[in-house]
Amino acid sequence: MSEKKVTDSTLEKPLYIKVHESDNVAIVVNNNGLRAGTRFSDGLELIEHVPQGHKVALSDINVAEAIIRYGEIIGYAVRPIARGSWIDESLVELPDAPPLDTLPLATKVPAPLPPLEGYTFEGYRNPDGSVGSKNLLGITTSVHCVAGVVDYVVKLIERDLLPRYPNVDGVVALNHLYGCGVAINAPAAVVPIRTIHNLALNPNFGGEVLVVGLGCEKLQPERLLEGTPDVHAISLDDTSIVRLQDEHHVGFQSMVDDILTMADRHLQRLNLRRRETCPASELVVGMQCGGSDAFSGVTANPAVGYASDLLVRCGATVMFSEVTEVRDAIHLLTPRAATEEVGRRLLEEMAWYDNYLDTGKTDRSANPSPGNKKGGLANVVEKALGSIAKSGQSAISEVLSPGQRPTKRGLIYAATPASDFVCGTQQLASGITVQVFTTGRGTPYGLLAVPVIKMATRTALAERWHDLMDINAGTIATGDATIEQVGWELFHFILDIASGRKKTWSDQWGLHNALAVFNPAPVT
Repeated sequence: MSEKKVTDSTLEKPLYIKVHESDNVAIVVNNNGLRAGTRFSDGLELIEHVPQGHKVALSDINVAEAIIRYGEIIGYAVRPIARGSWIDESLVELPDAPPLDTLPLATKVPAPLPPLEGYTFEGYRNPDGSVGSKNLLGITTSVHCVAGVVDYVVKLIERDLLPRYPNVDGVVALNHLYGCGVAINAPAAVVPIRTIHNLALNPNFGGEVLVVGLGCEKLQPERLLEGTPDVHAISLDDTSIVRLQDEHHVGFQSMVDDILTMADRHLQRLNLRRRETCPASELVVGMQCGGSDAFSGVTANPAVGYASDLLVRCGATVMFSEVTEVRDAIHLLTPRAATEEVGRRLLEEMAWYDNYLDTGKTDRSANPSPGNKKGGLANVVEKALGSIAKSGQSAISEVLSPGQRPTKRGLIYAATPASDFVCGTQQLASGITVQVFTTGRGTPYGLLAVPVIKMATRTALAERWHDLMDINAGTIATGDATIEQVGWELFHFILDIASGRKKTWSDQWGLHNALAVFNPAPVT
């Protein structure tokens, strides 16, 4: 992982982390940073205060000279930088993104790691063969107009119906902002329609589909259930559809009663589900980062990557995403594509998003956020190099467009925006049943439909947010744990969470964010 010039586990001694032997910068580990005059055991002396997680120059860097971290160029110096100086984002000029037409495809396909056998979890097996980690009633909406009514009914279901069905974990309103006033036949409309369709099919909903519509929306329930050419239509046989504008509804209570009646029918079937022992190969786990900092790429994300490899060795499905936080490291991923076709699909998704940003008259420099920069990330290149560590070392077996479901197992690249809420929603549509979320700055983000495991990149965050962070990867930075040890800890925790033996903090507190369906199509 990283070269540490001091291995003492206490933060009383100055510590820095240099990731690659060719790096000319390192990040400061100590809480609250280090003051000017601090001397490291190798003789490096700080000539100014350097905040925690921020970069210090390991050698003199001339103007326009490359600034190197992770063994890669993250930018160019805008002025001369002396050894021992703090390198903040203002000193780093953003380099060009890797060109997409010259990248090697499937040239360094990793050999399969030895299989891991015997690992199981207690999951809910569905008629379609998928396995859920929760047993939930999902209520799909075909248009945002009905969201208020659905939210009202959800409270009644929780109060009046769920006590009758002790084997059902809860009810989820799959609300969104789509359905009316949209260019439904626009090419990009395939993304939100496919996403909403596939949200209803998440394994944690047990194949029970209940749709609430208004009646006048462009995305009629039948169109929603039909989906798009690249998905399987949802059968109407066991699907309930409630339209609030139907003439038999006289007054608000009539609408409420109709939804409750339909919900009760689905709850009866869901209540028959029981957990059973399933091989770890049935897991579908999403990997995401948010509120990232400079530690993300050296503590939490590499540990997630190690756990990803363990899951792949078990035959499970692992997804990583966030296009803008992959784009500047895409040259490190295309050689890992299992085939040239998979490599070309990676390039297609990168090119699609480049065009999407161009159409909006913005570019990748809009990422990172102010909080990312405060945590030591200079630009999106540095962020991307740390982000892809979540993918581990396995070959990339498939690439998904936003909202698609995988057809293969192993390591999957599921293209999504980098926004936490949008990425989470899109991964949910792609079928994840557990999500792992790393953070350095901290966020209470969670999803009701799937358990979200929160991993802190820094011990200071894990201690301060002790009842929000599930796992602390900050011990890697101080030498108190290895990437492998934290990776195994996460792997076992995933099995426990998927089995219902343990709860994430976000589920214990009921911290669940609204869904945010990605919609690149025009709104008329």
